[in-house]
Parts: sequence; structure tokens; C-alpha cells
Amino acid sequence: MKRRHIALTVAAVALIGAALQGCSSPKLADYADREPKLDLAEFFAGRSQAWGLVQQRGGMVLRHFYASIEGRMDGDKLILDEQFVFDDGEKQSRVWTFTPVAPQRWTGVAHDVVGTADLQTAGNAVHLRYTLQVPVSGRVIDMRMDDWMFQLDDKTLVNRTSMRKWGVELGELTVFFRKQDAGADKQLGHTGHTAHAPSTQ
Repeated sequence: MKRRHIALTVAAVALIGAALQGCSSPKLADYADREPKLDLAEFFAGRSQAWGLVQQRGGMVLRHFYASIEGRMDGDKLILDEQFVFDDGEKQSRVWTFTPVAPQRWTGVAHDVVGTADLQTAGNAVHLRYTLQVPVSGRVIDMRMDDWMFQLDDKTLVNRTSMRKWGVELGELTVFFRKQDAGADKQLGHTGHTAHAPSTQ
């Protein structure tokens, strides 16, 4: 009985260890061999559209939005002009300037980003970390953003962001990007409480 108890204990410890290992944070290098290989400047060149959800901790959807993104190269810098329309009619804009600093690594700046953002790519994945100034109830909160993006095909990118303050996750952001064909019409609309955009079909 004692040997059996020891064996069961060892097995339980091994299972717990495997579970903890499986729950460890992903590393960018884990995606190095994934396809399609993401070329950041190539994917965002021209016009893209995005649809997203903002969720509070626990999963409740707080807001949803549509965005139009215009990307271009200025020398070796990647410029992303993002225009957002939220379901309550609010509009926001952000212009990112990303500068390559090493192979598969960029730094980024924007008017509402504190300091510089760190962006790295590997395989089909992007890991972007930065501090964003978020307006909440008449004041501005510095929110730590941890973005993971994955290219699914030559026109589709999905992003999931963890939003943290004081080390505590307060919410999540999920965004789907769709690269548009050259010459596609650009539309940003809002009717009632729904942000409208052209179909991706």
C-alpha cells in the first residue's frame, strides 16, 4: 500500500508539472517555424480594415469597433494611420511610426503611447508591448498592452491584447485585420449603435 501511495503521489506530481508547463507563457520563438511567414511592412502596405471587441475581466463585451488602416513606408520606417469608429459613435485615431532596429525587431511611437513600443516578429507571429494612455471617466490611465498577432493567410491577421494595470489584467482586446485589394473602396460608417464597414467577402 505504501509503495502504491508513493507511485500515485509521483504520478500526481508529474501531471501537475506537465499542466503547469503547458500553462506557461508562450515565447515568440515557439512560432518561428509557423507559416505563412509574416513580413510586417508587406502585410500592412496599402489599406487594411479591422473589427474588434473590448472585453472587461471576466469576458463581458464593453465595446466594439471598426477601423481603417493606411500603411506606407517612409524610408525604412513603417507608418500606420489608424482610424477607429466605436459602436457608441466615438472616433479615435492613432498614427504609428515603426523603425527597424534589428532583424525582426522594430520600435514604435505614437501620440498616445508612453515612451516607445517594442515589436518583434517570428514565423507568423508578432509580439508588441507598449504603454497606452487610455481615457477613462474624464481621466487618463496608463495601461500596459501586451499584443499577440498571428497571420492566418496572405490577407488575414488576428490580434489578442491583454490590458493590465499594476500587474493585474483588467481586460482584453480582440481584433481581426483584413488586408484590402488595391483599388478597394474605403468606407467608414456609423448608424445607430453599430459601426459599419464593407464586407470582407
